[in-house]
Amino acid sequence: DSGLVTLKDKVLTGLRPYQVAELGVFRTFQNLKLSSHMSVLDNVLLGRHTAGTAGFISGMLSLKKSRIEESDAREKVLEILEWLNITEIMNKEVGNLSFGKQRSVELARLLAADPVVLLLDEPAAGLNMHETDEMASLIVKIRDQGRTVLLVEHDMSLVMDISDEIVVLNFGQKIADGTAASVQNNREVIKIYLGGEDD
Repeated sequence: DSGLVTLKDKVLTGLRPYQVAELGVFRTFQNLKLSSHMSVLDNVLLGRHTAGTAGFISGMLSLKKSRIEESDAREKVLEILEWLNITEIMNKEVGNLSFGKQRSVELARLLAADPVVLLLDEPAAGLNMHETDEMASLIVKIRDQGRTVLLVEHDMSLVMDISDEIVVLNFGQKIADGTAASVQNNREVIKIYLGGEDD
């Protein structure tokens, strides 16, 4: 309940959400926040608006700067869709996709904002085993791109498989932190989360 959250010497604590976003920190939600009647492409383009500088009036008047930004945004989004291997669904309505594919679209929209840090809130929630494996691969791919991924997740096997560093909380209290190997061997973690017995 106390302390500071910082990113590259900037204090994030107390900032409004748009100010945090301006510093490159973006998040997903447990409940998808996608526009179900829009196409995949249009949903992901919505995520790109934070990178634009042309402004509302310029966009309404279709001024040159706005048209250039729109073209650049579309090009960037197409690159992201290809990178995530979801170009084949880009013209489909999001509401007609499987939940797993919708999660991928949400991730694509997040990447369209060009984040420095991605906060993923239970990205595997509601996914089957195959979809969870696909999501794990996407998260690793994003991490390997040099972005920081902060994952809040209850699927311990997913967490152990893809995390560089793990912090384990129990009712808001930190009980362990470190590599997957060190956390897996922590007696408190074994007792509470991994189903082992406390000797």
